[in-house]
Amino acid sequence: MRPLPSLKGPPAYTTDRGAAFCGESLDLLQAIPAGSINLVMTSPPFPLLREKSYGNQSQAEYVDWLLRFCERVHRVLASDGSFVLDLGGAYRRGVPERSLHQWRILIRCVDELGFHLAEEVYWHNPSKLPSPIEWVNKRKLRMKDSVNTVWWFGKTAWPKADVTKVLAPYSARMKTLLRDPDAFYKPRVRPSGHDIGKGFATDNGGAIPSNLLQISNTESNGLYLEACKTVEVPPHPARFPMLLPRHFIRMLTTPGDIVLDIFAGSNITGQVAETEGRRWLAFDLSKEYVAASAFRFLTRANTHSEMRNLYSRILTGETVDLSEYLYQPNLRAAAS
Repeated sequence: MRPLPSLKGPPAYTTDRGAAFCGESLDLLQAIPAGSINLVMTSPPFPLLREKSYGNQSQAEYVDWLLRFCERVHRVLASDGSFVLDLGGAYRRGVPERSLHQWRILIRCVDELGFHLAEEVYWHNPSKLPSPIEWVNKRKLRMKDSVNTVWWFGKTAWPKADVTKVLAPYSARMKTLLRDPDAFYKPRVRPSGHDIGKGFATDNGGAIPSNLLQISNTESNGLYLEACKTVEVPPHPARFPMLLPRHFIRMLTTPGDIVLDIFAGSNITGQVAETEGRRWLAFDLSKEYVAASAFRFLTRANTHSEMRNLYSRILTGETVDLSEYLYQPNLRAAAS
């Protein structure tokens, strides 16, 4: 397994496969050798109208601010690497009119930075609360915003990808067809002009997923939240669900590849990468969020005092090797 790139300054903590750093991602990206990262999977702070604790930018500054990171991501990507960028929507101030920041970022990444749009993906979170309150709940002028745009960029038009690694379960109707194809299906040219042959009734182990990913974001009783409560520190308030990075890590990388999250937050990307046998790097500006993200690699066999000790050591600037704690059994269980 190839080693992680060497960076300036020590990491906050390390595992067998990865390292988390506290610092400005622009500087940390600059220290990574060109072409050394296989996948950058990240969800930056969104350009919301109200300032959040994790440091979101104003809408007026947002696109230029984020493009600086995207430019440095392009440099560090391998020639067949991918950049997956999860962006939430927002409204303009004072009016029920949507911001266009996602599409401005998309167009500028392609036109100015040289990225190739491999595919646009939409993450539907059915559990998302109705928002914004003014236009949805109070005045009832708009529908609930429950979809994020996820831009999948390649450094070339041919990024490494294997959709068979993320096949979706067959529908009940498809399972019935596969049990007895002759009774339910006849190969022929459809009215649309598509020639559907006998191969359509072959069991391939699952269906090709669509670019609409329906994943609820409902984590409420995981070890990360439990440990944050134990240590009495606030959890990161904007966490995406584990299934989202897992989808792209499985589809776009192979074991031993290096995955990077430049706005790591609670480091879900790093946790999933470790579970999937990938190397990983995680960057975040907040020392408190980085320290708490180490809880994702623990097990419930770790005592409350060990959790507090781990958090305090990272917070004071010590580099902690998580092999000192019980974390590997947790990842093996997650992988199974």
